[in-house]
Amino acid sequence: MKTYLVGGAVRDKLLGVAVYDRDWVVVGAKPEQLLAQGFRQVGNDFPVFLHPDTQEEYALARTERKSGVGYHGFDVQFDPSITLESDLSRRDLTINAMAEDAQGNLVDPYGGQQDLAAKKLRHVSDAFSEDPLRVLRVCRFAAKLAPFDFVIAPETHQLMCDMVNSGELSALTPERVWQEVVKALKTEMPSRFFVQLDSVGALAVLFPELAALKGVEQPLKHHPEGDVWVHSMMVLDAAAKLSDKGMVRWAALMHDLGKGLTPKTRWPKHSGHEQVGVPLVSALSERYRIPKKWQSLAEQVTAYHGLIHQAFNSAGQPHLKAGTLLKVLKACYALKDRKRFELLLIACEADAKGRLGFENRPYPQKDFWLAVTDIANNVDRKAVLAEGFSGPAIGEAIERARLQLVKQFLQTYR
Repeated sequence: MKTYLVGGAVRDKLLGVAVYDRDWVVVGAKPEQLLAQGFRQVGNDFPVFLHPDTQEEYALARTERKSGVGYHGFDVQFDPSITLESDLSRRDLTINAMAEDAQGNLVDPYGGQQDLAAKKLRHVSDAFSEDPLRVLRVCRFAAKLAPFDFVIAPETHQLMCDMVNSGELSALTPERVWQEVVKALKTEMPSRFFVQLDSVGALAVLFPELAALKGVEQPLKHHPEGDVWVHSMMVLDAAAKLSDKGMVRWAALMHDLGKGLTPKTRWPKHSGHEQVGVPLVSALSERYRIPKKWQSLAEQVTAYHGLIHQAFNSAGQPHLKAGTLLKVLKACYALKDRKRFELLLIACEADAKGRLGFENRPYPQKDFWLAVTDIANNVDRKAVLAEGFSGPAIGEAIERARLQLVKQFLQTYR
């Protein structure tokens, strides 16, 4: 029985990247041997074991043979005779098909180290095409390794295009697609994931709402970067710099979907695109069973980013009326959850900065809206009750007090 460190841990070690997760392959063993050593078996498709101390995953060497459609359409074989090279051959990319033995020696039967040096994402074998999820995985690795300037090898890119054209992406479950999206959103340059999906034709299949933004014109005065698709990618990367929270990055990406429905005769203007975009965000969220907190934030950013930006006029003075400010605060749950509202404002800031030449401009709207939130929440409820109000009249009195506080704040701010 021999144990090897495999996959991403070996790749990242060679790249000089911090290694957080380690996966292991065990060659020449039976399940009973690992169970006898205190390992705990998990997984239904093939034996994977958790180490009794580290809880790291140890999998028996295995091979796979395509037997059906989709991610689960495989027959898995495992027994002590399966070699490490056979196990590695089923992996997606050469840079993920390397192993390290107990003495630290590299096992690299498919040229992974060479592709690391060349910064290439190359498939190991034609078996790559048997799993449609790998189209998304390669695009995710392109995003993950964007700081190293990795590119997809031409032959792998063509194979991915062929897989998309075959229609097998339709076999992917919503959960599997969404898992890859969440992982991609965690990268330093998540836009690379969606750009690469588009390059192989997968964007139009999986996210037609985003694909519809390509070529849609905007006013160059406010969007020197060009069309809505380019802007959306810049916004996503701006959000990645401002926040490490996936839900903020996702909301930022979704904010302009409504512009994809603007009739071409109305370009480059997109009046009302905020409200038009909300149903698109809702439908996409339902399709991929996105968490409700993520969906709600994305819907609110889509609906209200225009008003959030309009907090100031061109002279830098407050632009919206007190009643409008309160309406936005209540619609965005700001008075109940200030921290969540701050996440919404970060997504709006990303929208403002995700434009060519606007990347480093200040965004005073964020501090302004948070100040208004604090003012509106500063109502003396005891004083309201002391005036003798009861029932629904209490809430109405609180609203009047809030409105007055915000009006006073605006006069002071001016």
